Amino acid sequence: MMEWHLQKFMKSLPLSQLQTHHSLQRVAVVATDLDGTLTHQGKFTPDLLQALAALAAASIAVVIVTGRSGGWVSGLVSYLPVVGAIAENGGIFYPSNGTPVLLTAIADLKRHRQQLAAAFAHLLTEFPHLRETEDNAFRVTDWTFEVAGLTSDHLQRLRSLCAQMGWGFTFSTVHCHIKPYPQDKAGALMQVLGDRFPDYSSDRVVTVGDSPNDESLFDNTLFPLSVGVANIAEYGDILTHHPAYVTDLPESEGFCELVRAILAAKLP
Repeated sequence: MMEWHLQKFMKSLPLSQLQTHHSLQRVAVVATDLDGTLTHQGKFTPDLLQALAALAAASIAVVIVTGRSGGWVSGLVSYLPVVGAIAENGGIFYPSNGTPVLLTAIADLKRHRQQLAAAFAHLLTEFPHLRETEDNAFRVTDWTFEVAGLTSDHLQRLRSLCAQMGWGFTFSTVHCHIKPYPQDKAGALMQVLGDRFPDYSSDRVVTVGDSPNDESLFDNTLFPLSVGVANIAEYGDILTHHPAYVTDLPESEGFCELVRAILAAKLP
């Protein structure tokens, strides 16, 4: 299986080579996607919860960086051993203790939602079967609809239509997002790191993801230590930025594989 992954990711290395090229002993922050990265078939597993607890016990901060809605994420951070979560692909940061921080400058939130609704209505004229996501009412900065049933040609056309209207577009394993054009996970994470961990250099942060809306987290000019869980290979031919390393295992099993490597490197 790994041979196939490397064919898709000519610039990516197996996770087993990570310690050779980077000192995992210095890792202090793990910034990770959620769906398809922390989940297994859409669910949290006991092994995943144990891995998060082990990182916390080792004083390694975990920041979730997800496309999920602000309303959904605001509750999640109260139950997981993380320092906080960035929601809506970079729109808002929810600390585990504290006040949410809007990361995208929006002068009038009500008007912003109206404009997003109008953009979605325009997409419906060409794609009448698009289905708005159930959590859309709990979003602040973006607008989402289901990715299921859309082909790669559909997704490219939707991206083009959004750009014509002045909006950004991205998608994950679960949702498509109409978003403010510059809003992405990397920019938001840089803001949060600068605020929460100003003394940490980039080699102390590992970013983790599995789908196209994680691509900015694989930009090695910002994050030299990035990891894709094995299922990222599905999108290898459409990514501009590839993760530096790829796990052998998919989804949460791949994340746990990475956690084991980090913790092993920190043993005396």
